[in-house]
Amino acid sequence: MALTLYYHPLSSFCHKVLIALYENNIAFEKRFIDLGNEADRSELRAIWPFTKFPVLHDHVRHRDVPESTIIIEYLDHFFAGEMPLIPADWDAALDVRLWDRFFDIYVHIPMQQIVANRHTGAQGAMGKEHATLDLAYGMLEERMASRTWVAGSHFTMADCAAVPALFYASTLQRFPSEYAHLHAYFERLMERPSVKRVIQEAQPYFHLYPFADAIPARFRTGEQ
Repeated sequence: MALTLYYHPLSSFCHKVLIALYENNIAFEKRFIDLGNEADRSELRAIWPFTKFPVLHDHVRHRDVPESTIIIEYLDHFFAGEMPLIPADWDAALDVRLWDRFFDIYVHIPMQQIVANRHTGAQGAMGKEHATLDLAYGMLEERMASRTWVAGSHFTMADCAAVPALFYASTLQRFPSEYAHLHAYFERLMERPSVKRVIQEAQPYFHLYPFADAIPARFRTGEQ
């Protein structure tokens, strides 16, 4: 196997990479990392000292590739499939990268901060994070009023980023009921075979998520 992915099936940033891999049927080996296991932590730390997943190891090029966006860029360059996740056109690619950053910075990171606050029992004020999510939801509602996918005419890296960000964020702060375009976009994402596969693989671990009770039953039971 040319590729090994160091990952955990519950990890939101790992979901982003898994979706990209599954979209183009890229063969890879999974290396499950339990951060509570010191041997696993040491193995991951040896290839990426920040001890964060996902990390992709390319056995042919003898290269370790960390960070979800960089991994997808790498896959799209060296393991391109029928579904290019980053357009060849420069302007279109820039738009994809912008919305990839949008989801990671303004949805994904606030979501993780709220989850970490619950997980550690810090009981810190999370008003700023919730306000960021509220603003992001509003921007997405406006953007998705006239498009199927968030950047361009087909599913891209930006949509890979959208899936875990919106999936987990919606368990902390529901989309406003009047945001019909955001709701419709979310449902389109959830219908992707790659997304269904990732969620199914995560189901056995959902009980470890601090807001597990807020995950809709259709995702917890596999009745999607």
